[in-house]
Amino acid sequence: MWQHLVVSMALLSATTAICHPAERERARQGASIFADLSPQELKEVKNFLFLRPDLRLSSVKEETLKKNSIFLIELHVPKKSEALRALDKGHEKPVRQARVVIQFGDQPHPNITEYIVSPLPNPTCLKPRTFKSKQSIKFESRPISLVEYKHLTKILKEVTEKAYRILIESSGFSFHNCTDRCLTFSDIAPRGLESGERRTWIMLQKFVEGYFIHPIGFEVFINHKSLDSSEWFVEKVKLGEHNDEDLFSTYIPRGERNTPNNIHGPKTVLPQGPRYRVENNFVEYAGWSFAFRVRSSAGLQLFDIRFNGERIAYEISLQEALAFYAGNSPAAMQTKYIDAGWGMGTVGYELAPGIDCPEVATFIDLYHFYDTNHPIRYKNALCIFEMTTNTPLRRHYNNNFRGGYNFYAGLENTALVIRTTSTVYNYDYIWDFYFYQNGVVESRVSATGYIHSQFFTSEGVNYGNKVYSYVLGNLHTHLVNYKVDLDVAGRQNSFESLALKYENITNPWSPSHFIVQSKLHRTQHEKERHAAFPFGKTLPRYLHFYNPNQKNRWGHYKGYRIQFNSHAYSVLPKGWKEEKGITWSRYPLAVTRYRDSEMTSSSIYCQNDPWEPVVHFEDYIRNNENIVNEDLVAWVTVGFLHIPHSEDIPNTATPGNAVGFFLRPFNFFDEDPSVASKSTVIVRPHKDSFTKLNTQRWTPEVVGHCVSDKPFYYNGTYYEV
Repeated sequence: MWQHLVVSMALLSATTAICHPAERERARQGASIFADLSPQELKEVKNFLFLRPDLRLSSVKEETLKKNSIFLIELHVPKKSEALRALDKGHEKPVRQARVVIQFGDQPHPNITEYIVSPLPNPTCLKPRTFKSKQSIKFESRPISLVEYKHLTKILKEVTEKAYRILIESSGFSFHNCTDRCLTFSDIAPRGLESGERRTWIMLQKFVEGYFIHPIGFEVFINHKSLDSSEWFVEKVKLGEHNDEDLFSTYIPRGERNTPNNIHGPKTVLPQGPRYRVENNFVEYAGWSFAFRVRSSAGLQLFDIRFNGERIAYEISLQEALAFYAGNSPAAMQTKYIDAGWGMGTVGYELAPGIDCPEVATFIDLYHFYDTNHPIRYKNALCIFEMTTNTPLRRHYNNNFRGGYNFYAGLENTALVIRTTSTVYNYDYIWDFYFYQNGVVESRVSATGYIHSQFFTSEGVNYGNKVYSYVLGNLHTHLVNYKVDLDVAGRQNSFESLALKYENITNPWSPSHFIVQSKLHRTQHEKERHAAFPFGKTLPRYLHFYNPNQKNRWGHYKGYRIQFNSHAYSVLPKGWKEEKGITWSRYPLAVTRYRDSEMTSSSIYCQNDPWEPVVHFEDYIRNNENIVNEDLVAWVTVGFLHIPHSEDIPNTATPGNAVGFFLRPFNFFDEDPSVASKSTVIVRPHKDSFTKLNTQRWTPEVVGHCVSDKPFYYNGTYYEV
């Protein structure tokens, strides 16, 4: 990814400027450390590798699978200590490096090898990149490529040609020799039942709008482990009966409602222009600053997150998303999608102004090099905007209990949002980070798109709901894992949980009576295992990360806490075969000591080999290191259960399907930092008359003619009518 936009200048309010110019400048200059590779850098890496005769590289588009080809090129993020020397001490920035994934299929023992290529933009060095496990990457664990899909399509045509009459009679559609009544397919993963396999269930669907919910009940199990596609073969075929009905999966409006059709609904506007600043991959807003990138494998990452120049977190990033299904057809019961294996960062496409983001948002192009010979530009695939929540950040009406008031005061709640999406086949995920004026960061994922479905049979109601005459919406669980590398007032942090316990005490002013009340109970978590909270056990309500060496004005340790907005639960029993690849899913929260060898919780290989994963998250906890006064990382898992229902037709809607977490200051500041906002309004009645107002405000009185040409007015009285 590389920002097509160079600079989006904005009108900065007094609260936007970072308090310390030198720190601000280091943050601005240092953001490029985390910037994704530019198209030119991607090309230079590719050219450097093709000039290496020992690699014997071929075009990724060559139809043979027996070839050596580049699958992925993306930024290799430097070690944290190296980045912080530049960000905090003004040292020279680390050398830019690329992570490269090469598929070696043209050799006796095919394998996947990862390399680090440096320095950029003129590379001269190539060295292998290994995982903490030191485990080699099996060739069968590779993500599927477009060329492999071509070969799968070819064998599928051969199978369906033999079943042509059955398909036509049962569905009216065919996979080959068709014009407007064609079939398409969905492939299921993981591809097999144990490590080293490459066998895929494929289900046929009508190729119409929303084909994901048009299964015809024809499922094929193809063994495609061999690199010679002529040796591929079909192991099983399953066919269900079909009742052809009208389309129901389109977005075309139908039905009636009482909303006028000749006027538009509310819109987000910027009356005097934007109040944030975007410079390449560096963003500033209302005291906040951060750098961003979009990793091809997993998606949006934020780095060097600061408030008024003070770092809150070094990294907050998406790590993995999964959707595990259940059903009574072979394909449905095998469906366990682990989305980094599908290039979750590369499937964020153009965002529609006014729908996906406000028309006034800043749109940014992204670039990826994934299963391609050249960088691919994804136009307007990321957006940044300021929005109002239409709920006050805070307000108070001070009643005088005589039909009037002593004062009214309020502050509108606005936030900066950075957004991308991932359309991982049928599902659309909307990835958001919100930055609020009071020092709060919110991470939110909203799920929409089409449900995954199978052909309905009477036994299917045990695994979901019938959503159309022949369609079963399969139950499934979504889980999303984040890495939250908090640096609260410095790198040396500790972690505690806070709970309440009842105490029964003698009433001090009436000794013959007792008082029962709540009392704070603090638990210090000193080891990693003690700070890993498994699903099924109660998660403490206050999860507090603090710096034991820094206090605020009132003598409290400066801290931030994680607050969950989630309904997640585990998806497989601990230790079950496929569960070994997703051991992060055991915990809504696990806290570990920072290690350069523990950069991610998953990998692009886990989807097709969860049985013997190259990244095994449980290893991060197993050594049970000390986490008192150390550099800590919180691994956060959120999610929800989705039992599809008729209202999921045609699409799953976002209300009620959004989960995430908040990072909230907890004695980090001496007071709410949003008091610096000049958007506050205070109204006091005139001492001589309620009809006269003394209004204090620090922003223009008239918002702007695009909203209203009337000045602010407030009465505040109440009376009988």
